[in-house]
Amino acid sequence: MAASPQAGAEGSRMYDELLAVHMIMRRGTTLVTTSFARLTAGEAVDVRALVRTSRWLIAFVHHHHASEDELFWPVLRGLFPSSVAVLDALTVEHEALDVELHTLTRAVDGIADPAVAGERAKTLAVVGQAALAGLPSAQKVQDLLAAHLDREEPVLRDLFPQVPDADIVRVRKAIVHSAPRDSPHLVFGLMEDPVRVPGYAAMAANFPPPLRWLRPLLLTRYRATKKALGATR
Repeated sequence: MAASPQAGAEGSRMYDELLAVHMIMRRGTTLVTTSFARLTAGEAVDVRALVRTSRWLIAFVHHHHASEDELFWPVLRGLFPSSVAVLDALTVEHEALDVELHTLTRAVDGIADPAVAGERAKTLAVVGQAALAGLPSAQKVQDLLAAHLDREEPVLRDLFPQVPDADIVRVRKAIVHSAPRDSPHLVFGLMEDPVRVPGYAAMAANFPPPLRWLRPLLLTRYRATKKALGATR
């Protein structure tokens, strides 16, 4: 497969950013799944923190896959016709993940439902919903996502460096513009906990300076959220 004569460094940088985003999602699904497991085991978990974190994760994963399907894949299909089949297969995996993300959303809504009367009844209902729906769905999302990313990364590692810089810059701008703005503490925290993700510098460069300046405060908030989810370290 011949590289585009206009290709340059932007594609390689974009692949580094992709690795950072993928690690955020890998760590995020682990955080949510282990929190559901703690809740079903009767451990102290702040349900509101679990609801907020789960909803952020669902939106983050959905945005990433929608960006690939709607912005990146059309560029790659046009440049690399021989890769159309594998890109189509990755889109099918995105769709399977979306189905399970909808299931997880319903489970999260169930534990967030404020209509359950009585403190003990509410606790039993929340734990029951988490055990019956939340934990199995979170585990399935985690497994599906990990397998999908393992298949996707080698494909994009080969293709991204061959994409013309102008296409990369245009698509990156669109992705950043449409990215969810809530919970930046989770993005920063998951990029650094337990160690900085591959592509950290490239990813952080996309954040506006005021957000980078707030990094220490955001990491403090991340640690508080992690503690609320029952993590001991």
